[in-house]
Amino acid sequence: MITRIVKLSFKEQHIEDFKAIFEESKQKIISHKGCLKAEMLQDISTKTIFFTYSWWESEADLNKYRNSVLFAEVWAKTKVLFNDKPMAWSTEKLNEAL
Repeated sequence: MITRIVKLSFKEQHIEDFKAIFEESKQKIISHKGCLKAEMLQDISTKTIFFTYSWWESEADLNKYRNSVLFAEVWAKTKVLFNDKPMAWSTEKLNEAL
């Protein structure tokens, strides 16, 4: 399983826009083949910073999504709201939580 973590920083006036885009797109993303779950988190001290987490059955499934029309549409709406370059990591769990 792959966990995709993306750090996003937005202009303050676009925070609600991003939240709406994520909520509108979340079920479509989860419905994409291989996606198990998607979440959005907001930094508690810097309200313009968000993290999205998505869990994928495989890296191939993640890459198919990243090359999909859905991703292109969501990304086009989102990237115009940024105030800094996004950062992304594809990770895999090495151990179980205690």
